Amino acid sequence: MILIINICKEKLHYYEFVKPIEDIVKQDYFTKHYKEISQADLERASKIIICGTSLKDEEYLKNLENFNWIKDFQKPILGICGGAQIIGLIFGGKLKTKTEIGLKKVNFQKEFLGTIGEKEVYELHNYYAEFSDNFEIFAKNELPQATKHKSKEVFCTLFHPEVRQKQIINNFANR
Repeated sequence: MILIINICKEKLHYYEFVKPIEDIVKQDYFTKHYKEISQADLERASKIIICGTSLKDEEYLKNLENFNWIKDFQKPILGICGGAQIIGLIFGGKLKTKTEIGLKKVNFQKEFLGTIGEKEVYELHNYYAEFSDNFEIFAKNELPQATKHKSKEVFCTLFHPEVRQKQIINNFANR
């Protein structure tokens, strides 16, 4: 059972950032807002996807204590955009400012959840995580676009694979 975590403050943002991921996953999943996650939800989940949100929605950054469980979680996690920022911060990284909106070409130097080579991705962010040394970069342009924790199944994308590169979400869900 995949737990899809909604980090959106505004209810309408769910339809842009969470619902597309639910539509891609299609299998057994349940969705919870990050403020409502219980220990039972974490135990029930076989994997977790932490979704992104809109450019102006930064409330989750003021509530990082709601994500302290990530360090000890022993199952796969995929953080998308804001989810990647959260993961980066929880593992000791720093948040940097850089607004990017639109389609970009990214080169996946190594296979990342079934993706390799030059791909077009969709970006929509004001921040990015400068990851700690615990993370390996699989794709970058000026910024780290796809990363993985070196000793855990924790994957991050700065871009939004639910817009372009949906197979990344499928491959994560089916691993």
